[in-house]
Amino acid sequence: MKDTSLYFYNELSETYHLIFKNWPETVQWQGAFFDKFIRSLYAEGHEGPIDLLDASCGIGTQALGLAQHDFTVTATDISPNSVERAKREADKFGVHVHFGVADFRTLDKDVPGQFDVVLSADNAVPHLLDDQELSVACRNFYEKLRDKGLLIISMRDYDEILQNRQRSTLPRVMDEGKRIVFQVWDWAEAGNHYITNQFIMQELDGSWKTEVNSTSYRALLRTELSAILEEAGFTDIRWHMPSESGFYQPILTARKL
Repeated sequence: MKDTSLYFYNELSETYHLIFKNWPETVQWQGAFFDKFIRSLYAEGHEGPIDLLDASCGIGTQALGLAQHDFTVTATDISPNSVERAKREADKFGVHVHFGVADFRTLDKDVPGQFDVVLSADNAVPHLLDDQELSVACRNFYEKLRDKGLLIISMRDYDEILQNRQRSTLPRVMDEGKRIVFQVWDWAEAGNHYITNQFIMQELDGSWKTEVNSTSYRALLRTELSAILEEAGFTDIRWHMPSESGFYQPILTARKL
């Protein structure tokens, strides 16, 4: 399947916040969540700010929230339009973040230095559609971490989704019925790949406007990602399920020792 993620996020950059009921509140919540989550696993005995690379920052949903806590944040994304939007949002939030454009597959060349934590949240890694791309990205995550550094990845629960090849998400109705958001998934006939069609419908000035953007994903099983991370050199690979963590997606953590 064609890599469509760059076009998808460039086109969605100005309306991405509409996927959330209240995006600024989501930024605050995710910042507080990941601050607590990271410190529970990494920062015991750590003095001073934590250097963190958000390697799929989008418009800043995680990066901006973490910058409000004691983190020195570098935030990159494959989409230049999303990074520009994130810069504007950082000014509104009054936080300082080092921004850049970078691809998982060339992260070793695109981003200088190493970090205490590398984060990729909200199902970005499954945009890598084959094992070769995924292996390159995981090696780059490893290279970007300092010794004893922590990798954090969140993604959809594809182990559950593949049991019945889910076809859509339930519509979420917001703004007193004036905004509806949902996805329709078109599965490939063979393999665990699908196209997400993201619908954002809004009533504006008495008429409805519909925006549809599409991108490709791999329905990545937890065992598949864990095996590739182990090959890249990571240890202590763990999965934290929503019932345990309180986050809305499974979270993987792994360490560079």
